[in-house]
Amino acid sequence: MVSISRETVEQTDARLRQVIQRAQLKVYQERWTFEEFPLAEFASRASPEALALVRDDQVWSQLVPYRGEGEAFKVLRFHFLAGADNSGFVGWLASLIKQNLGSGVFVTCGSNAGAGGIFDYWGVPEAIGEEVAEFVARLAVGEPR
Repeated sequence: MVSISRETVEQTDARLRQVIQRAQLKVYQERWTFEEFPLAEFASRASPEALALVRDDQVWSQLVPYRGEGEAFKVLRFHFLAGADNSGFVGWLASLIKQNLGSGVFVTCGSNAGAGGIFDYWGVPEAIGEEVAEFVARLAVGEPR
């Protein structure tokens, strides 16, 4: 599930360009936001619409459809092929987005063995969401930076 590889920066870039070209990319059209609630309220507050739920020692945080409150995000999802060595993918793509478009990102990962294994949700501020989606789509079809 997690690979260990020793390679040059150029080898990593070449490998991860192949990974993104083989991954299944979905760009969500709707906007998303984070909603927090106390741990004890999970049973009554966890939303079946949530793309992701994570917690710390105090709250659950769920990524849910934006309804006018909080910060709005554009979300993309990658499903990676089974056995793909995607180690370093998050840092690699986050760096490319920051260098080329100036935006930070958030990433939430999960696993679906029936769909190849690891998948990532990527979020960026709504204001730059379409630019990021276009940039990522170009990488996914093998266009140069």
